[in-house]
Amino acid sequence: MPESPWTVFVVDDDAPVRDSLAFLLEAAGFPVRTFDSAEAFLDALRPDWQGCLLTDVRMPGLSGVELQETLARRGVDLPVIVMTGHGDVPLAVRAMKAGAKDFLEKPFDDAQLIERLEQCRAEDEARRARQAARARRREALERLTPRERQVLACLVAGKPNKIIAAELGISPRTVEVHRARVLEKLGARSLPELVRIALEAGFDEAGSGAVGANT
Repeated sequence: MPESPWTVFVVDDDAPVRDSLAFLLEAAGFPVRTFDSAEAFLDALRPDWQGCLLTDVRMPGLSGVELQETLARRGVDLPVIVMTGHGDVPLAVRAMKAGAKDFLEKPFDDAQLIERLEQCRAEDEARRARQAARARRREALERLTPRERQVLACLVAGKPNKIIAAELGISPRTVEVHRARVLEKLGARSLPELVRIALEAGFDEAGSGAVGANT
């Protein structure tokens, strides 16, 4: 299944507002889907959706804040921007405390909304790219042999090749071979980069295996 495009999901019980926002956002190049209630959005929600939830804060049924809190409980990772009317700032503050990216008071400037969404898209795509990179590195860690994990643990601990060789009972040349393979498998170009990648991927030195592992 192709990846879902980055979409702005507009949730507002006011039909003219939904239509106006859809027209504005589509003209700015954003794919848009609109919903007349939080419940309708939750019913349609799919796990592969990517984008930003732009929701009114005060609606019949579930409010925008309650929608946001429901998504958090379900582990749905969509950035949220809430739209507020006059007097709804306390609700907006509650939304921000619950993790909303931003809130906009109606009537808001169209250019301001577009700017916020463009910033939100850039930040969300960068975050997803980092998550994907971490997942690839974790997969690469799983492909290391027991001996390569031992060598990596020693490298992360800052030990030089001669010490690693003595501790593992192998030659310094063999250490260099394993080190080169670990660098290649984790896509690192230098030792500092290797250490950073290993730590970011959650490498556990304690779980690197017994010293008696095969070379």
